Amino acid sequence: MASIRTEVVINSSQEKVWAAIRDVGAVHRRLLPDRVADTHIEGDVRTLVFPNGKVIRELIVDVDDTTRRLAYAVVEGAQPALTHHHASFQVLPEESGRTRLVWITDVLPDAHAAEIRVRVERGAADMKRTLEEAEEAEEAVAD
Repeated sequence: MASIRTEVVINSSQEKVWAAIRDVGAVHRRLLPDRVADTHIEGDVRTLVFPNGKVIRELIVDVDDTTRRLAYAVVEGAQPALTHHHASFQVLPEESGRTRLVWITDVLPDAHAAEIRVRVERGAADMKRTLEEAEEAEEAVAD
């Protein structure tokens, strides 16, 4: 099984980053507004709708406020076709009020690891940008 680990340091507080990550129904607004058009929640299943109409369904496995960890698994719509996809985010403190976001994704078959790695790294960079822009906008309003 391929395991992909990506980390980014975000210029925002751990509390704010965790609030965005744990808001599982707001991916399209709070984390990836340029990549996800809409998000729907039905019980423990999150449906992501992409601008091209593609749909991915994910099982929300765990949202742990104590460890600030969110785990999920793609259960339908993975492209490329995967036999297994499980991922987690963990929000950790960094110096100077910043936050480290750790995203670990396990996939099968291994042959798709390189393609998934590119997507995860791009997604982490997009989340970093979105969260930092929200932080800057909040600071501008406060000034």
